Amino acid sequence: MSPEPPIDRTILHVDLDAFFAAVEQRDRPELRGKPVIVGGGGPNQRGVVSTASYEARVFGVHSAMPLRTAGALCPHGIFLPVDGRKYGRVSKEVLAVLRRFTPLVEPISIDEAFLDVTGSRKLFGDGETIARAIKQAVTNDVGLTISVGVARTKLVAKIASDLRKPDGLVVVPPGTEAAFLAPLPIGRLWGVGAKSAAALREYGVQTIGDLAALPADLLERRFGIVGTSLGDRARGLDGDRVTGEREAAKSIGHEHTFDVDSSDREVIERSLLGLSEGVAGRLRDSGVKASTVTVKIRDSSFHTITRQRTLREPTDLTEPIYRTALELARPEVRGKKIRLLGVTASGLAEPDQLSLFAADDPRRRRAVEAEDLVRHRYGDRAITRARLVRSRLPAPFERDPMTPVDMRTHVRAETAADAPAPIEPGEEPDPIVDDDVLA
Repeated sequence: MSPEPPIDRTILHVDLDAFFAAVEQRDRPELRGKPVIVGGGGPNQRGVVSTASYEARVFGVHSAMPLRTAGALCPHGIFLPVDGRKYGRVSKEVLAVLRRFTPLVEPISIDEAFLDVTGSRKLFGDGETIARAIKQAVTNDVGLTISVGVARTKLVAKIASDLRKPDGLVVVPPGTEAAFLAPLPIGRLWGVGAKSAAALREYGVQTIGDLAALPADLLERRFGIVGTSLGDRARGLDGDRVTGEREAAKSIGHEHTFDVDSSDREVIERSLLGLSEGVAGRLRDSGVKASTVTVKIRDSSFHTITRQRTLREPTDLTEPIYRTALELARPEVRGKKIRLLGVTASGLAEPDQLSLFAADDPRRRRAVEAEDLVRHRYGDRAITRARLVRSRLPAPFERDPMTPVDMRTHVRAETAADAPAPIEPGEEPDPIVDDDVLA
């Protein structure tokens, strides 16, 4: 059973409202009040919605929706590409505001964070007062609105911040967590997905309060060890602390969806090269090397497979990543029209955690470092390989906003009923995209 959190703890969850779209509306006044859809250049492109403004959500548009579906629902929507660099800069500006109020700030994505302000109350006031001050500071200094939940646990603060978006503020006084959660739909609780919600309906569970009323032994028999955790969370119990630190990313990956399905060997190999170069660059920027390479392949019938291989030596260079990705992909793409390709590096570790004997060619290493300097100073497209010139491959972040190196590390726990099917050797599941991720 989760321990009862201290009665005097004060946790805030801060969530930027429709972040990508809000930044675009802030910078371009002509977009304000209009349905803005960020995630591609138009409704006829492949790919998915990253963020939709609240004006677009009225039409049913939401994150992770195919762009073509969004275009059909909202024919007058304004479609914009993802500007990852700009959003990253704005996210850092918001974090700087948050850190004025407490050093215990735990970012969980580019647009949301937890704060423990327990030690800040003597200086700034109670949780609600601090929340209002933060909201005003973000509006004044960054020009955006945020929604804030205030509670004594991360779980309840997160749920609270989502209830009155946009520009909301919900305070849950200590001791009222169970009553606050009780009337809410069961799907709002961390760890309850579609499958477990269906299983819970067998016991008449529609709300979080219904779940809290179930006997602990019944939950444990039905869901195993996670059943006890489900019952605790339904009562608002959550011993997780705000650490003020980020868990290291477990993988770095890029994907590319072709505008037209392709069986052209040169197009496929060139795409794998571009993806591998993007992954390698982010590995170097993060100061880590990868020991495993995974490729993801989706064909024109939407059949998706992944294949992976462990490298002989961990690396942060393009060539070994590309070579491995190519070897894994070649037998799988033969005779097929390919819709999507992805390259992911995992098994990340800092160089001093790895072998003492470096396998890199010193001259190649110096050349790569020089290339990185040029890109950092003049942009990612300032220097590229001859094979990639005029390839029209997007910068990976333009269509892969879900996996920046500083991506959210707080992952919603899954119950046994929602656990994915067993993964075959050499395969991995598709990533999960929240409906309001980055929004």
